Amino acid sequence: MSGHSKWNNIKNKKAKTDAQKAKVFTRIGKEIVMAVRAGGGNPDTNGKLRDLIAKAKSLNVPNDNIERAIKKAVGDDSVTYEEIYYEGYGPSGVAVIVETATDNRNRTASDVRHYFDKYGGNLGQSGCVSYLFEDKGVIVILAEDGVDEDALMEAALDAGAADFMSDGDAFVIYTETSDLSAVREALEGAGYTIESAENDKIPSNYITLESEDDIKNMNLLIEHLEDNDDVQNIYHNWENCDE
Repeated sequence: MSGHSKWNNIKNKKAKTDAQKAKVFTRIGKEIVMAVRAGGGNPDTNGKLRDLIAKAKSLNVPNDNIERAIKKAVGDDSVTYEEIYYEGYGPSGVAVIVETATDNRNRTASDVRHYFDKYGGNLGQSGCVSYLFEDKGVIVILAEDGVDEDALMEAALDAGAADFMSDGDAFVIYTETSDLSAVREALEGAGYTIESAENDKIPSNYITLESEDDIKNMNLLIEHLEDNDDVQNIYHNWENCDE
């Protein structure tokens, strides 16, 4: 995946968070609850929680919200979220993976299937498109004055990064998912400001949509999935998704 495409995706995501802060806070809160219940409420010993706190702060989630989510996970087990991935195809065969966190899998499955059916896609079986994606940690640092590309690349690779890319606006650093925390913390310790750091699913190939109808339907599919409270993340291999 090109650094340019990845940075455009992150910019688009951040632009949406400004208009949908409540949804972002809710989604991060769910992730924190699941991470705490899986590995405990101490970020010093729970790497997943530590990464989520860093992600929440990069999205301007208030500290009070973060602390409240941790306390809720530790002290209230009345609601249990289940992490479920749905896989399918959008218009013209765009591969789509939908990550959800739900307390009602029947409701979520029905909603996700409805969106695929309505906007020119079809929901498939588990594994039908996941083989087209690779799990990677992705760290973005803006290419601002004072950031030396060669020095940053050396620091990233020394910290355990797998790959390094630049598009002029930002530096994109790829890691193994298990190395994300260590690389992020090493770069922060070296004085770099992290714009974002999270695990992602990187496509091995891309599809360009040609028709206006396909572009419209793919945008609507993504829009409705993003608006669903059970949906945490959407991964796809649509190349010209800025249109």
